[in-house]
Amino acid sequence: MHNSPQRREFLQQSLAAATLWSLLPDSLKAEERTNVSLSLSNFTVDITPPKGHSLCGGWITPVVDVTDSLDAHGIVLQGAGKPMVLMAIDWTALSNGAHLLWRTKIAEAVGTTPERVAIHCVHQHNAPFACLEAQAIVDAQGDLPHIVLEDYLHDCIDRIAESAKDSLKAAVPVTHVGKGEAKVEKVASNRRIYRDENGVIKAMRGSSCKDPKIRAMTEGTIDPMLKAISFYNRKNRVAAIHYYATHPMSYYGDGLVTSDFVGIARKRLQQEDASCHHIYFTGAAGNVSAGKYNDGSHPVRPVLAQRIYDGMTRALENTEISSVKSVSWRSIEMLPEVRSSFNKEDLMKVISNKEGAVVSRNRPSYMLAWLNRVERKQPIILSSLGINDISTIHLPAESFIEYQLRAQKLAPDTFVATAAYGDGGPWYLPVKEEYPAQGYEVRVAFCEPSVDDVMTAGIKKLLGV
Repeated sequence: MHNSPQRREFLQQSLAAATLWSLLPDSLKAEERTNVSLSLSNFTVDITPPKGHSLCGGWITPVVDVTDSLDAHGIVLQGAGKPMVLMAIDWTALSNGAHLLWRTKIAEAVGTTPERVAIHCVHQHNAPFACLEAQAIVDAQGDLPHIVLEDYLHDCIDRIAESAKDSLKAAVPVTHVGKGEAKVEKVASNRRIYRDENGVIKAMRGSSCKDPKIRAMTEGTIDPMLKAISFYNRKNRVAAIHYYATHPMSYYGDGLVTSDFVGIARKRLQQEDASCHHIYFTGAAGNVSAGKYNDGSHPVRPVLAQRIYDGMTRALENTEISSVKSVSWRSIEMLPEVRSSFNKEDLMKVISNKEGAVVSRNRPSYMLAWLNRVERKQPIILSSLGINDISTIHLPAESFIEYQLRAQKLAPDTFVATAAYGDGGPWYLPVKEEYPAQGYEVRVAFCEPSVDDVMTAGIKKLLGV
């Protein structure tokens, strides 16, 4: 069992270190190696929450039962400087100190540094949402449901770190890398499509939508392509990481834990292709969901899963393979401006209002946690893995699809695959043009529109453009 003083000591030490990092005049860290002897190991850990645990931050039905497991899937790459870790977890979000804690623990386990560990949530909603700072704020109230059970959170990362370390013993050479993509039909659609004559959002087309008028509207701005990066030991494909940008929920709120349609698709592919470790990353889907093609009825889930599965298999079929010639890892810190409307006293008044609904009290706890984080200058880490002409981009939170499309446009000769839902601290990250349009995503964004310029500058440096 973990005791509170140990947790507080770790957070104090890590936050102090983060404050020092933010003072560096140029935080870009870049390392490229050629003629490498790359190797890969993989790990999988079951991180399904126990019965009664909160889901999606504590304002929907907690765990009643488990439909299918939630997992952490990762790979460790060695042979190009210190080890590099890519990991996707079937949780809603992992934010602030919790995200830093997990990266630090895994880094210690495999002998690397935290900025070379990329952890991303797939963002299912019948799943946990972890923020230790928000949990502390909620704990102080005494009458709010937990956000995340800390013993469970620490148990998960301890088992993940141990599994990542153990995986190193079974590392296999990576001689070739592959890139492939395929169009996914009738899954992704933009949520912010219903606007008035001034461009202001009238209604959001959510993960599901029952309004036939809104569902009939155009798909809007999306990235229809599912991308796959494959790793080979000579002719044997040993790992494949898949990227697609959409909110991954068909229906939720019933207390039945599930990896939902993207998880079902990945699990089917894993079962059929057992010699290859498959990982799924959700792209920049802050304003993208399946709402045009999903009315929320139960029969739609397997239909959406089939379409994702088809995209995965076709992306692998379309893969171009080349020998590994160069490997790089780049990381950069960013510290965006907190929303100017955030005020500690006002947030605490809402949080401590015993008459308020759970969601109206819990959500401000995340806002306050982010405000406190920006004040102590703990940065967000953006990072990128590069292999030959392939680059991954690792973005935080609910980044808008425009960031993903922008990255591809900035580097047209590079195969760019984007994972979002990294550090969930800032919640939604719209592009600056969308702030005047208002709507849900802008209303619950924790940063000023200037975050766009900061994110874009960071993406350019990661891509070296």
